[in-house]
Amino acid sequence: MNQYELALVVNAKIEDEARNATVEAVKELITRFGGNITNVDEWGKKKLAYEVQKMKEGFYYFIQFDADSTCPGEVEDRIRIMENVIRFLCIRRDA
Repeated sequence: MNQYELALVVNAKIEDEARNATVEAVKELITRFGGNITNVDEWGKKKLAYEVQKMKEGFYYFIQFDADSTCPGEVEDRIRIMENVIRFLCIRRDA
C-alpha cells in the first residue's frame, strides 16, 4: 500500500450542499477502488492563483489516503469529468 494525497479545488459558486456532495462523491470513489482515507483537510475558500473557467475563488480540500497503485488512476479518470471540480492533483507521498 502506498500513501497518496489528493488536492481538490471545488467551485466556490455552488451551494454548500452541492459542494459537500462533490467531496463525498470523491471520498466514495477512493473507497470504491480500494483506498483507505486517513485524513481530510478543508482549507476553505481561497483565491486562485489565476482565473480558471472565469472563476477567481475555489474551495480547497486535501484528502490523504492509502491505496495500491491502480486506485489513483481510476479516481482521477472519474474526477476529471465532475463538473464542480475545477482542478485536482493526486501525488504519492514518500513514507
